[in-house]
Amino acid sequence: MGQILNDTIVALATPPGRGGVGIVRLSGPLVPRMIELFIKRELKPRFAHYGPFYDEAGEKVDLGISLFFEAPHSFTGEHVLELQGHGGPIIMDRLIRAAIKFGARMARPGEFTERAFCNNQLDLAQAEAIADLINATSEQAARCALRSLEGDFSKSIHNFLQGVIGLRTYLEASNDFPDEEVEILEGGEVESRLSQLQEDLTSLQAATKKGVVLQEGLQVAVVGKPNAGKSSLFNALTGDETAIVTDIPGTTRDLIREKVLLGGHVIHLVDTAGIRQDAQNIEEEGIRRAQRAAEKADHLLFVIDGSVYDTEDKRHTQLVQILGQQWLERFKNRLTMIVNKIDLTKKSPQVLSSSQLYPQVFISAREQSGVDLLRQHLSNHFGLQGTDEGQFIARRRHLEAMSRAKIALEQGIEQLNHTGAVELLAEDLRSVQLALDEVTGVFSQEDLLGEIFSSFCIGK
Repeated sequence: MGQILNDTIVALATPPGRGGVGIVRLSGPLVPRMIELFIKRELKPRFAHYGPFYDEAGEKVDLGISLFFEAPHSFTGEHVLELQGHGGPIIMDRLIRAAIKFGARMARPGEFTERAFCNNQLDLAQAEAIADLINATSEQAARCALRSLEGDFSKSIHNFLQGVIGLRTYLEASNDFPDEEVEILEGGEVESRLSQLQEDLTSLQAATKKGVVLQEGLQVAVVGKPNAGKSSLFNALTGDETAIVTDIPGTTRDLIREKVLLGGHVIHLVDTAGIRQDAQNIEEEGIRRAQRAAEKADHLLFVIDGSVYDTEDKRHTQLVQILGQQWLERFKNRLTMIVNKIDLTKKSPQVLSSSQLYPQVFISAREQSGVDLLRQHLSNHFGLQGTDEGQFIARRRHLEAMSRAKIALEQGIEQLNHTGAVELLAEDLRSVQLALDEVTGVFSQEDLLGEIFSSFCIGK
């Protein structure tokens, strides 16, 4: 886009309220003129200058540090001025009002980062990584967001697209200019390159899925019959007495949500109402909410009373009665059965591979026995173990773009195998490129850009 916008924006770059330091940030073509009005002397670019700040009436407002970044050597690619003063609301407000009097306007949320994107200072994935870094809920998420900001994710996309563009260029050239000297690929090399692209995209998609988990966290719903020990398990995992634990069926009616860190990842744990056939009135609404929460979950923890259902067949029959066979199919590989209350059966904590589609973890939530084993099992199941070296952060829209790219690539391979028409393959490769260009913002719809940058804080 490479454009310099015509107006100058201003915003508070530090959190509102009282603090040791407050920063007012300006960006745009009027910044050199504002230096004259605010500082009343020249500023050497990229050097810190201590002195007074003046308002529109020429009155001193504060003493602080001024920093001037000359275009294009700034975050936004425009002239940028930062006024670092004492962090009182009155002082900050006076400086912002003076900037508006001098010709600036208040920045929209995320507008500084948006200008950096528009002026080719960073791509869209890097811009999103700034918000992810600010909002990181774990050290691992912060490290991975920094890698995305430094361009690791974008480089992975770019490297993959180089292979797509190279093959597409060859196919289009050989089709459009059959009489020209176009490099001839040896027999089977097109298929070999397609196979490599498919493998690379699968690897990239897997890393992106993990990046989405880092950015969003995983939704895990605790479900089961009343009095199976769901709330006890919920409290054991969160380390807090958040959910009410009693022997009275139907005590949990509203959804209870807590964040849990597991292997450096955020898990959104949801405690739900017990599901039973004879529920009445308000309890029925709790069950409906439980079912909706379960439908949205990435994983289900189905809690069952191991002192009552003491064989695998009995437990599986109960699971089918409560959830239904359709849900079992839907949550294939996304369900763990928690066999609770082993303190009443004298069984030991353990993880067993079921003959069905799910593992079984034997615990006593009340006695905190086997809870660490469950945490370890979930961490292994979600792939949260090991180093985060090379991992970047990602968003669901990136994953959706890759899904579209994968569909287009698979369609191209399928039609090539059936028809041998390289011109159709070239068009499918173009669809792959367009889908992934949306990740970095080479091609992006305007409403998508608006949605992304509006989620930023003002002043960033």
